[in-house]
Amino acid sequence: MQFLKKHYEKILLGVVLAGLIGVLVFMLFYIQADKQAMDDAARDIINNPSAKPLPDLDPAARDAAVTRLQSPFAIDFETGNKTFNPFEWVKTQDNNLLVRKDTKTGPQMAVVTNITPLYLVLTLDSVMTNELGARYVIGVEKQAAAVASKRHRTQHYVSAGDKNETFELLQVKGAPENPDALVLKVLDTGETATVTHDKPFRRVDAYSADLRYDPEKKAFHGLRAGSKVSFNGTDYQVADINQNELILEDQSNQKKTPLPFTP
Repeated sequence: MQFLKKHYEKILLGVVLAGLIGVLVFMLFYIQADKQAMDDAARDIINNPSAKPLPDLDPAARDAAVTRLQSPFAIDFETGNKTFNPFEWVKTQDNNLLVRKDTKTGPQMAVVTNITPLYLVLTLDSVMTNELGARYVIGVEKQAAAVASKRHRTQHYVSAGDKNETFELLQVKGAPENPDALVLKVLDTGETATVTHDKPFRRVDAYSADLRYDPEKKAFHGLRAGSKVSFNGTDYQVADINQNELILEDQSNQKKTPLPFTP
């Protein structure tokens, strides 16, 4: 009894340790048994003779969606649609009655009858010689200039190395008093231009166009980007012109209408 009183704490600790060791040993066997049970269950599911394979994927819905995207359904809100484009009604001459206007109007009825390129033209007009050396007369024509007064042809007297607002004379090929060619640098783009007595330099800078509006029997000539026209009671501005089309912009809503040119 005295032994238990003196060593009961050690005995209690030993019992607890023994219990923990027993639990650990039990957990090893329990985990192994649980793993074996899971493996058996998985094997039974995989090897179940009554299990049926999944059906093959049906790509019909996907292929139909791809086909619809390749051929989208076109909805015409432009012609024949009475909700978005109702008939236009106009007053009679006595302003007492509204009648339906059957004649189709609008910017899409305008026809581009001609498109003309506008060039920058540089020419070697003549050579002048004196005691100071040779000077060259270079003709400059800026057909696309915004200001009409600057579109006519002007002449510039330059020597090798001289520069003006349009070009710089870089090189004189051949005899100075009778050159084979002049090499110029066009300042707005930095490109080089070679001119001779019989071969000028020509570069397309813009385009002008002629336009006809048959519903009002109107014609517009020499239109450029920025030009303004008016028909069907609406003001339009030429937004752009290239070799294939003219683009009109409605000034009231900035809607743009491309008008193709067919030579």
